[in-house]
Amino acid sequence: MKSLNEAPGSKTFSEINNCDQENQLAASHNTSLLLGDPWTPCRRSRATVKEWLLKLRCCLGTVCGMEWYCYAALGILTAILSFLMDLSVTKLLRAHQWLYMQLEGNSLLQFFCWTLYPACICAVSSSFSHNICPFSTGSGIPELRTMLAGIEMPQYLSLTNMFTKYLGLICTLSAGSTVYLGKVGPFVHLSTMVGAYLSNLCNLIQANEKEKTAGEMLVVAAAVGVASCFGAPITGVLFSVELMCSHFTVRHYCPCFFSAACGALTFRLFSVWSGDTETTQALFKTNFPNALPFYPLEILLFAFLGLLCGAVCCCYLFCHRWILQFTKTNPIFIKMLTTEKGLYSGMVAFFLACLTFPHSVGQYMVSQYTMKQLLTSLLDNRQWSSQSHNASVQLGSEPLLEWSSSGSPFYLSLVVFLLMKMWMLVLACTLPLPAGYVMPVFIYGAALGRLLGEGVAGLTSGHQWASINPVNPGGYALAGAAAFCGAVTHTLSPALMAIELTGQFSHAVPILLATLLANAVSRSGDRPSFYDAISISKRLPHLPSLMKVYPRLPSTPIGQVLGALSVQLKKAAGPVEMQHAVNTSTATQIPVVDSHESQIILGVVLRSELLMFLRHCKTEALEKHLDEVCCIYPTSVMLSPHNTIQEAYSFMSLIGAQTLLVADRGRLIGVITWPQMKRILEDLAKEI
Repeated sequence: MKSLNEAPGSKTFSEINNCDQENQLAASHNTSLLLGDPWTPCRRSRATVKEWLLKLRCCLGTVCGMEWYCYAALGILTAILSFLMDLSVTKLLRAHQWLYMQLEGNSLLQFFCWTLYPACICAVSSSFSHNICPFSTGSGIPELRTMLAGIEMPQYLSLTNMFTKYLGLICTLSAGSTVYLGKVGPFVHLSTMVGAYLSNLCNLIQANEKEKTAGEMLVVAAAVGVASCFGAPITGVLFSVELMCSHFTVRHYCPCFFSAACGALTFRLFSVWSGDTETTQALFKTNFPNALPFYPLEILLFAFLGLLCGAVCCCYLFCHRWILQFTKTNPIFIKMLTTEKGLYSGMVAFFLACLTFPHSVGQYMVSQYTMKQLLTSLLDNRQWSSQSHNASVQLGSEPLLEWSSSGSPFYLSLVVFLLMKMWMLVLACTLPLPAGYVMPVFIYGAALGRLLGEGVAGLTSGHQWASINPVNPGGYALAGAAAFCGAVTHTLSPALMAIELTGQFSHAVPILLATLLANAVSRSGDRPSFYDAISISKRLPHLPSLMKVYPRLPSTPIGQVLGALSVQLKKAAGPVEMQHAVNTSTATQIPVVDSHESQIILGVVLRSELLMFLRHCKTEALEKHLDEVCCIYPTSVMLSPHNTIQEAYSFMSLIGAQTLLVADRGRLIGVITWPQMKRILEDLAKEI
């Protein structure tokens, strides 16, 4: 016990001296170990390097904690991986486009070039992922949500999985807009893998300090993954809050923003150094008017757009759930997705490529555009309806030329694009390869908003006020992209992502309004989101997703699933009972009752204190009771048998408790542990 008269600064000086002494002892200990082993090569050099590393760690530790260096390293490394991936995909797409243009004049060879390239590259991606690491397929976000909820799935954070998913994702993105898949989800998964290894490194460096939980680094990595994809740090943090964890604590905010800012800044600087952009600007350039971005009455049209996106999203999610159920029940799909994944991916990619061939239906879907070019063209602020009547203006409008290249009106191309991409994206979601689904639905919503915006512009083209400040269809496209993407994922972060990607804060209010209304329609009837449907299909033990299947689950009392009380100690327990409790239980806390007859709960005793007392009993004959030798700690949270499973789950997630006592009117009736909670969720998932 420290003296109350101790000076406030004396503790700090003593800790500094102790730290210096510990570092000197550690350095001398490591040096002696190296010098003492005659078979170790370069003993003195290694000892010198290790001594300097220890001094460097001590110097860095005086500035800030070592975990902050890991947060910065996480952002920088993830941004480098994202830039290298984009660079590789761009080179492959340009090579494919160059080969296709070189074959101009021979439609048959162009057809084979257009179809066989994505078919082969998707087959390679699927086969590579399946043979090296089967856990690398898909988005990875449903599994991450399950891990952040407390379920251990170490195979999804392995180094093999990271290597496989990175290369497989490059192959998937190299197929272009033919298969219409993105990179956000898998890259968030890749970021968490990097974060898991940096967390282990951080814990290894600060071995004498309090270890940080791996879950905190995973939450930070989720924000960094989005920030490194688009250079949007605020969107990344909001995405981590909404989608990745059910309980986001306040202490995660600073690490998330710091690491996301490091990742976004590094990603944008690499874009400048590579010559893609002149400065660190928004990823998608737009020229929306700032004087009068929209008329006040247009708010009603943006609200209608949100409702429309929500209704279309309900149709899309229904088709998505149906295709997931169909692939789980159809024998042919089961066999192909089990043993012939590469063949299945190649066949589906070939089929989609045939439909997008520019000399067939693809001429109505702007199939030669990449995903980035598609979104850039849809966000064009010029009215295509007015330009289509002016030949001189049309010659300088590249997006309009592409969307009307078939000679038909651009309205037809937008309608065909929306109708075809709806079921094509649903089919592409069944491909067993690393793929993301955020950017495809974002572009789909932009096309839906563009169609409405052009319709409004066409109806108002004859008015005098419209000639002074014309309607901006690009604003409708931006609001539609955020609304549809938010409705599919049941989040609001796409609204902020739309603003950060374009830098258009003038449309912040209509974008947020459309996203809110689309979410309201999509969430009605307790429908599962896109990622909830995947979690249900994969039978992952994720409670928020299971609640979509079992509506009565939140009201299920914990007393119905509570197991029998295994180990407890009475207040007057002796060494024999303590030894028996330690041998039969692995819990860190053991409940203590007044007596076995009354079962009145008094608190808990720490296992470490019991072990310490039992060691003394081996050397000395001590016949003392439990309350005489150990401290009985009161429980901060105690459940009633009438509390629900959802409430117990929330308590354990919020306070990080491994054990919660269940008492009825002060009498102990059971204990719910985190392994038991995981078994309950896993059993519910198996019943789907």
